[in-house]
Amino acid sequence: MEAYQNTALSPEERAKDLLGRMTLKEKVGQLNQRLYGFRIYERQGEEFTLTDEFKEEVERMGGLGGLYGLYRADPWADKDEKTGIVPELSAKAYNMVQHYVMEHSRFGIPMMMSSECPHGHQALDGYLLPVNLGMGAAWNPKLVEEGFKVVGEQQKEMGVDFALVSMLDILRDPRWGRGHETYGEDPYLTSRLGVRFVKGCASAGLEVVAKHFCAQGETTGGVNASAARIGERELREIHLPAMKEAVKAGATGVMAAYNEIDGVPCHANEWLLKDVLREGLGFDGIVMADGVAIDRLDMLTGHDKAANGAYALNAGVDVSLWDDSFPHLEEAVERGLVSEETLDKAVLRVLELKFARGLFEHPYLEEKPLTEYNVPKTFPQSLEIARQSAVLLKNNGVLPLKKEKKLRVAVIGPNADALYQQLGDYTPPLRDGVGVTVLDGIRNEFKNADVRYALGCTICDDDTSGIAEAEKLAEESDLVILALGGSSSRFAGAEFDTNGAAIVGTKLQMDCGEGVDTSDVRLPGAQNELANAVFESGKPVVTVLISGRPHAIPEIAEKSDAVLWSFYPGPWGGTAIAEVLSGAADPCGCLPVSVPRTTGQLPVYYNARASYDVKVDDVIELTLGARTVKARVVSVNEYAKKDEAAMMYEIIEEK
Repeated sequence: MEAYQNTALSPEERAKDLLGRMTLKEKVGQLNQRLYGFRIYERQGEEFTLTDEFKEEVERMGGLGGLYGLYRADPWADKDEKTGIVPELSAKAYNMVQHYVMEHSRFGIPMMMSSECPHGHQALDGYLLPVNLGMGAAWNPKLVEEGFKVVGEQQKEMGVDFALVSMLDILRDPRWGRGHETYGEDPYLTSRLGVRFVKGCASAGLEVVAKHFCAQGETTGGVNASAARIGERELREIHLPAMKEAVKAGATGVMAAYNEIDGVPCHANEWLLKDVLREGLGFDGIVMADGVAIDRLDMLTGHDKAANGAYALNAGVDVSLWDDSFPHLEEAVERGLVSEETLDKAVLRVLELKFARGLFEHPYLEEKPLTEYNVPKTFPQSLEIARQSAVLLKNNGVLPLKKEKKLRVAVIGPNADALYQQLGDYTPPLRDGVGVTVLDGIRNEFKNADVRYALGCTICDDDTSGIAEAEKLAEESDLVILALGGSSSRFAGAEFDTNGAAIVGTKLQMDCGEGVDTSDVRLPGAQNELANAVFESGKPVVTVLISGRPHAIPEIAEKSDAVLWSFYPGPWGGTAIAEVLSGAADPCGCLPVSVPRTTGQLPVYYNARASYDVKVDDVIELTLGARTVKARVVSVNEYAKKDEAAMMYEIIEEK
């Protein structure tokens, strides 16, 4: 028995022995995660065949270190119930892939598998939660941990090793399309929820790759992957605390961010990935690249793939993702661009984790019936987070609505009957019967009411042709529930970049998501025109906002009788919203992000520093939710609790 085969030895000892037996090509293969997992197979009924691309990659690399997204299902993956891997076939598909990899590896080295998990498992029948921004609004760390324990259990059942988790980004500009992947603008809240995310997944036996490192939410003008124009003090105060706590909680991996800091791309930033992350924070896990990010180092190398890979590896990146640069690391070593010793350190981390997870002894899944997760009575965490994430910004007494009254209720708006617009980005297709829209939730909750529906307008189009019908319906009703907001749904003809980010087209009803940034945080399309028409009816209006970012809604907030905000509440969000409207659930959510009155205020966040001294009796302007007020300073304190802060000023004028 060779040392690496001896289970009595430590994972480190076994990994070192195996490393010493491997060729340079085989070592490079362990750092390779170039393939899109959803493209390596074809399904015929209940059978699968592996593509030539997959077989050629395994042959070229002498094995395969990791595989991304075998189960991924969304418009980019182009997989559904007929063409993708449904849970009941997951073990068969996984075992086929793993068997091929090990059979074509000289030492029988198994692969590790990574899967997207921003707010649930991005797979067919994946358990989905409200988006992170909604979890931030719920302010319930224990419940977040319980939710991600369920998600982790599902992924573990399907052989996933790494959950790729959005938990490090801080929302500093709501124009940025990925804001709903954050927990909000507060570093402490982000840290606490991120820790629970890690613990929830870990309790299910799943490794966590925390992303993105670092300061990706510190955009330039809200543009995705743009430069973070900050100094080291702000980096450490705002953007590093979440990573620090994730390391303490046991995060095994971290994903480098697309952006640059002080002119240096994160994937080429040795100071960030080694001095700060490893030496400063004590991280000893795996650093994974973001999708095709290493190829984007072309700007530094003049399109030299071997040099791209060397740059990233020297900086501290261990594992690739979809790029065509890390496969050229053998050439990079031969050219002297990176040492084999540096390469070995990265390979050792990968091998040690594979031994620690027991993949060499237990590489396959048992083919057995799997748990059905999308059952709210059995797994109520998603619904409960949706309930607790609803933020009541205004109520003049119209809420709660009486269930026993026989009201004529008009449900109007683009988010009234649009399930996928409740889900956020990185979302799989859902089976029929899974999920509840706002319209369905209201009909279920208010059985005595005469509930009628009108679309009014879409999310993004300027077409106003449906507004007249909506206005007429409002006039004929006793009460209007106006469902407005945004959408990150890709299920309407989106086109995609090489990293899966959406490319916005003229007909895409998507105003938020990766690659979908905006210059204006007012409600898009004809939604303001629709709202004004409904207000003209003179009937009580409850405005329900479902969105992935804060929107500027001063007029809507003023004219509505009640305003309820829900940040993409997930598949069961319609039930949660209806229960809040009836009073069956308490609207206990709190805003995790500042809401601007106008785009011109941006960026705006509660912990911004003033460049001047504030003194007692100064008159200042404050934004409080949807309100802007003038206030006189009563007392000054650098640090104050929420209830104390309210006593530090008195309102003298409200705009």
